[in-house]
Amino acid sequence: MRENARVADVFKSGRGDYQELVDEISALLGAPATLENRDFELIAFAAYDSEGDFDEASLDPVRTRSILTRRSPAAVRRWFEGFGIARATGPVRIPATPEAGVYRGRICLPVRHRGVVLGYVWLLTDEPGPPETLLATAMEVTTRIGALLADEAKAGADLTRELRAVLTAERGWQQDMAVAELRTALGVRGDGLHTVVCVAPWLSADPDDAPSARTIPAATARCTVPWGTAGQSLALLVRLRSADVLTPALTAASRLLRETGGGQAAAGVAGARHGLAELGAAWREASAAARAALAEPRFGPVAQWSAIGPYRLLTALPPDSPHDPAVQALLAPTHRELARTAEAFLDCAGQAGRTASELGIHRQTLYYRLSRVEQLTGLDLDDGEDRLLLHMALKGARL
Repeated sequence: MRENARVADVFKSGRGDYQELVDEISALLGAPATLENRDFELIAFAAYDSEGDFDEASLDPVRTRSILTRRSPAAVRRWFEGFGIARATGPVRIPATPEAGVYRGRICLPVRHRGVVLGYVWLLTDEPGPPETLLATAMEVTTRIGALLADEAKAGADLTRELRAVLTAERGWQQDMAVAELRTALGVRGDGLHTVVCVAPWLSADPDDAPSARTIPAATARCTVPWGTAGQSLALLVRLRSADVLTPALTAASRLLRETGGGQAAAGVAGARHGLAELGAAWREASAAARAALAEPRFGPVAQWSAIGPYRLLTALPPDSPHDPAVQALLAPTHRELARTAEAFLDCAGQAGRTASELGIHRQTLYYRLSRVEQLTGLDLDDGEDRLLLHMALKGARL
């Protein structure tokens, strides 16, 4: 319980501390300042008193958009990363570039902890800017910011046991108790907007060692969860600012897939949830989306629950469900081409011309193959229910 209290204190105090430190840098250097994590998501900003002296044309639209939308677009990120900010250990001066929407020059102070970049402090300042002595003092403040970000990420990593208990508990009172314990550990942060990410299979040599998860600023907690016969999957609890913007979770999923060191994993992202009560349902969505991405490459490598269509129903079936007797023969390896033809025909809503074009075969060849499918399965492809059964069985077999 003492550890849980420490975690809660980190989450309660973090945002206020960030704001105070950004205000300190802004006052020290006499310039407007913003703090973003390394995914360019806004954490805090300080409007220096003299900022209002600039007319509307000279105000920087990149900074304005960052404050209003709480993040910077991908094009802006690529532009600034081109100046080497992700590798820098000291201030990086970036000149004004109006054609890129950067109307005012700025200085980037990389926020690092133990050699890892965790974010950036941005200062709007025209040449010549603050002297090097003041910038060196400001970099000392960024060290304190980096320690806060790292402590927040580590606190999330320390919630492994609590998160795993929520995701693996039986529905009912056991899950309610697990949720209550996680809520106590998270404190006020548990009342926010979250989603869950599933990476499966998790191929790390040490399943509980996810260094990338610890350095993902949006991550609140992570744990490993059994994944059928594949071993382990990785679950990540990710905080969101908007239910309609899953970018932090998608970014985290992509980064974790790179961490697996193999190309056979996929990730799923659940829908957004307020609070923690529905984390069990969110985990089922995330793991279902990961299963769909593994079965259908067109969904992956990162699949959202909302985008997997019929697999939202098919993944609700037990993983070890037997194949329907009608399709057993069709699913034999010797009939792989017939099964592919039948699935393509049903995917194309029974349109022969479109199916033949998709498969690159003559219509007569298609008709012959479909007649063979009917002979093997005993199903009538002119019957709607038979089509539905065959379609579901073929899709389900991928899982």
